[in-house]
Amino acid sequence: MTTMTPARAGRREWIGLAVLALPALLASLELTVTHLALPAISRDLGATGEQTLWIVDVYAFLLAGSLITMGAVGDRIGRRRLLLIGAAAYGVGSAVAAYAPDAGTLIVVRALLGVAGSTLMPSVLSLTAAMFTDPRQRTVAIGVVISSVSGGTAVGPLVGGWLLERFWWGSAFLLGVPVMLVLLVAGPLLLPERREDRPGRLDPVSAVLSLAAVLPMVYGLKRIASDGPGWAAALAVAAGLALAVVFARRQLGLADPLIDLRAFAVPAYSVALGTLAVGIFVLWGANYAIAQYLQLVHGLSPFAAGLWTAPSAAGVIAGSTLAPRIVRRVRPEAVIGTGLALSAVGFTVLTQVGGAGGLGWLVAGSVIVSAGLGPMMALATDLVVAAAPPGRAGSAAALSSTAPQLGGALGIAILGSVITAVYRDRTAGVVPVAEDGLAGAVAAAGRIGAEALAVARAAFTAGFQVTAAASAVLMVVTAVLVTTTARRSGRGR
Repeated sequence: MTTMTPARAGRREWIGLAVLALPALLASLELTVTHLALPAISRDLGATGEQTLWIVDVYAFLLAGSLITMGAVGDRIGRRRLLLIGAAAYGVGSAVAAYAPDAGTLIVVRALLGVAGSTLMPSVLSLTAAMFTDPRQRTVAIGVVISSVSGGTAVGPLVGGWLLERFWWGSAFLLGVPVMLVLLVAGPLLLPERREDRPGRLDPVSAVLSLAAVLPMVYGLKRIASDGPGWAAALAVAAGLALAVVFARRQLGLADPLIDLRAFAVPAYSVALGTLAVGIFVLWGANYAIAQYLQLVHGLSPFAAGLWTAPSAAGVIAGSTLAPRIVRRVRPEAVIGTGLALSAVGFTVLTQVGGAGGLGWLVAGSVIVSAGLGPMMALATDLVVAAAPPGRAGSAAALSSTAPQLGGALGIAILGSVITAVYRDRTAGVVPVAEDGLAGAVAAAGRIGAEALAVARAAFTAGFQVTAAASAVLMVVTAVLVTTTARRSGRGR
C-alpha cells in the first residue's frame, strides 16, 4: 500500500493567499477602527452607553451566530462564490453604515454587516486548507492569515485614527469598500473554486437554531454582567441554553448536520476550539477597554491612541509567524500552553495600569499578551482545520471562526459590562451622568466639574484592572488544561 504525498503549492496558490489575506486583514481592522470611533459616534449620534456597546456587540453576535450556517453554505454552493457574494454585501453595508443618521440605524446596519462578514473567514480558511494540502505549507499559510488579522489590528488604529482626526466618524466604515472592491476584482482571477461533489442538503431549521441559541444567551450574560442577576436575563440565558440543546440533538440525528458533533469526542479538537474561544474572549475584551481607556481616561486623540496600541499587534504578528517554525521541534500543545502562560503575565502587568508607570504598563502588558496569544491563534486554528474530513472543510473552518468570534463577542459584552458595573458602583451618588458611562462624564466635564470627572476616570480604571486580573486567572487555567489534555492523549511527550 502506497501513501500519496500531498502536492506542494506553487506560485498561483501563494498569490491567491495574498488575496485571501485581504478579508482577514479587514476582519480585525474594522473592529479596531470601530472601537476608536465610538467616542465620536456617541457624541455625534447621541448614543447612550448601552447603544455604544451594542454598536460593537451586535456585529460580533450576528457574525458568530451566522458563521456555522455560512460554512455549510460554502461547502454546497462553492467557497469562492460565497466569499465574493459576502464581499459585495459587506462593501455595500459599509457604505450605508458610514452615513447612518442615528444610533438605532447604525445598530441595524451593523447587524447586517455581521451576517455579511460571516461569509468571509470560513471561506478564507477553507480555501486556504484546500490550496495548501502539504501540512507544513498549510501551517505557514494559516499563520499568514492569522498574521493578516493581526496586521489589521496594527494598521487599524493608525489608519482609523488618521481618518477620525481629519474626517467624520463614518470615514472609518468606508475602509471596507476599497478592500472588498479589490477582492471582487482579483478573486475570480486568482482563487480556485472549491465545492463538494455531492453536498448534503442544507437544513434551514438547524440554521435558524444556531442563531437562535447564540443571541438570547449572549444578551442574558450581558445583562447579568452589567445590571446584576435578574429574571429577564436569567430567562434569556436559559432560553439560549435550551435552544443549544435542541440544536445539538438535531445535529446528532441528521445525515448531513451543520456541525459534526462527534468530532468533539477527540480531545485535541475540542480543546483547540475552546482555547481559541477563551483566548479571543480576553483579547477582544482587553482591546475594547484599552481603546476607551486611552481616549476617555488619558484624553488622547484617536490617532494618538492608535500609536499607543500599535506595538501590541507586533506581538501577535511575531507569534503567529514564528509558530510554524517552532512546531517543527516542539509539540503544538506545548507551544500553545506556554503562550497562554505568557499572556497571563501580560494581563498581570495590565493590572498596574493607572499607577505611577503611566502608559508604559499598558504598552508592556499588551505586547506580552499579544505575543503569548499569537502562537495559539495560528496553531489552534491549524489543528481544527487539519482535522476536517474532505467534505466538511467549510464547516470546520466555520467552527474555527465561530469559536473565537463568539468568544470575542462575549469578551466585549461581559468584560465591558464588568467595567461598567465597577464604574457605576464607584460613581454612584458622585458623578451625575454615571448611567451614561465615562463617555457621558467626559462630554459633560464642564458641567460636572474636574473632581467628579477624576472620580469617573478612576472608576473606569478600576474596572479595567478587575478585568485584567480575571483574564490573567483565566489564561493560567486554560494553559493548565491544554498541557494536561496533551499529556493524557500522549501528544505532550
